[in-house]
Amino acid sequence: MTQACAAAPAGRTSGHLTPQLVEWLDAHADAIDTGECDPGAVLPPLVEAGVFRWGVPAQWDGHDGTDIGDAIEAVAELGYYSMACAFVAWGHRVFIEYVLHSPNRELAQRWLPALMAGRVAGASALSNAMKFLGGIESLQITATQDGAGWRLDGAMPWVTNLRPQGFVVAAAVRAPDGRVAVVALPHDVPGLERSADLPLIGLQSSNTAAISLTATPAGADCLLHEDARAYLPGLRPSFVGIQCSLAIGLARRSLDEARRAAGRGNAPKGILAAPLEDLSARTAALADELVQGVRSGRLRQTPAALFKLRIELADAAAQAVQLELQAAGGAAYLRGRQPGFARRLRELAFVPIVTPSLVQLRAELARHEGTF
Repeated sequence: MTQACAAAPAGRTSGHLTPQLVEWLDAHADAIDTGECDPGAVLPPLVEAGVFRWGVPAQWDGHDGTDIGDAIEAVAELGYYSMACAFVAWGHRVFIEYVLHSPNRELAQRWLPALMAGRVAGASALSNAMKFLGGIESLQITATQDGAGWRLDGAMPWVTNLRPQGFVVAAAVRAPDGRVAVVALPHDVPGLERSADLPLIGLQSSNTAAISLTATPAGADCLLHEDARAYLPGLRPSFVGIQCSLAIGLARRSLDEARRAAGRGNAPKGILAAPLEDLSARTAALADELVQGVRSGRLRQTPAALFKLRIELADAAAQAVQLELQAAGGAAYLRGRQPGFARRLRELAFVPIVTPSLVQLRAELARHEGTF
């Protein structure tokens, strides 16, 4: 049975999260993961605390002078406390990025104010398109001509932040002329059906569900871009970069918890000091390489390097959780003795499978011998 999670007051700190939001996250992280928190209560505190203002131009109520690197760091800081919240934030923030870079300025005028205010949730169903561009998967939505517009048929099997109170979802479709376009579909468009929330083992209050489309109308007013091949490669560093924030946040938290556990004498004195120091330095270096590579545009030109970073950060998160377990010892296997550890184990299980999955990325990298 879900419970209403009290809203977190807004404010501003020297980091990317407010102290009020951190307090709220600490209080509700386990409930959000297990679904005991009303999923509809997750997005509003993030909006109120300004999480989505990082890297957004001031004209759209963003933090002036910040960039996509700040957005990556903000979501990583969320992931330190709750991967479910970070996952919701990823979906909402990358949708904002899609709209910011869309040539359809009427669409931007229509959706950006609502997205920034949290009146509507942004959802990204473009993992299929990103995999399609890499030759990993075929497109799952097709369009047929219907007068001046299209009718869409297909499915989006796994989409997060599908807030029942109102959402808009980005999807790639194969147009009647064979090109691939990207559209933004509101929750109440005819023919769009949202499933019940998927029965996940964690991240349950993330409004993650499936969508089916049956003769769904789509006109020029919902077109994010008419050519996904021209549009999506430029967005891929933001898409994958913010996705990497989930692993960064988890690795940082488990490393900190491992230090605390080792300090309590749960492991022989000093035995984990070197591994903790080495992994902390490696995680910091990988996170910095990611942020700087996205900021500079280098990772747009070298997507293989971007995907390798995703794999290495996932490996770092896995090692960090294992170090936490080793440092805490048997206490980690007892309820309440190592708070949050069971949640972090479930969170870790999600890192390799968020699409494109690590298996898919490794297979594609091997097929192309390190290049895309």
